[in-house]
Amino acid sequence: MPRRFVDLSVPLEMGIASDPPMALPQIAYFDHRQTAEQIASFFPGLTTEDLPGGEGWGIEQLNISTHNGTHVDAPYHYHSTMNGGERAITIDEVPLEWCFGPGVKLDFRHLPDGHVVRAAEIEAELERIGHRLQPLDIVVVNTAAGAAYGQPDYLAKGCGMGREATNFLTAQGVRMCGTDAWSWDAPFVHTARRYAETGDASIIWEGHRAGMDQGYCQIEKMSNLDQLPATGFTVSAFPFKIKAASGGFTRAVAIFEE
Repeated sequence: MPRRFVDLSVPLEMGIASDPPMALPQIAYFDHRQTAEQIASFFPGLTTEDLPGGEGWGIEQLNISTHNGTHVDAPYHYHSTMNGGERAITIDEVPLEWCFGPGVKLDFRHLPDGHVVRAAEIEAELERIGHRLQPLDIVVVNTAAGAAYGQPDYLAKGCGMGREATNFLTAQGVRMCGTDAWSWDAPFVHTARRYAETGDASIIWEGHRAGMDQGYCQIEKMSNLDQLPATGFTVSAFPFKIKAASGGFTRAVAIFEE
């Protein structure tokens, strides 16, 4: 059966608004001329002129965090505990069956920036698309941030998922979810405004903190969610295996059997 693939990942790159300034990735590029001497150093007597075209290898050096680019958050990222007090698992401990499964897209592009999604809004969207959640469904949330990736206002764009909404998903057996926004939660600029008004610290990172109640993973900074239907595809989002880390890079992909 033929398959069609939709890339759900953003490229790791510099010079765009993809993270807060203090967390932006840095990439040093070295071309074939610059590295010819690196190859020659392995072989005594070899000169760079002996290499085809005098060229070495193309290579890059990265100074990045595990949360740059499209990545998967492990429960350890949210808190040191999960499931009501158990030790939170790190990215190398995430069950692989969480990372590959039927995809469900919730379209929340119409919601205002900073809006905190509640369980009732998820239920209404599921009713609209005619889907009943099943254990290990991978739920991805299409927000207004997807179309703004790389633009100056990206970090302030899109709605976020609240703790109640996240617990609603995990109660249905969802263990992997995702968003095209910078964070699963509402953008911090909007949360900071609400915190200044209320002094209620429980609203800070509340969607992430739902992992304290039930461990789960999330994919952040996804792309092309607007190209997906509500259902009928499989999501693959296996994270890079980094020992004891809070997150890992992923090449998230939607797979259609046609």
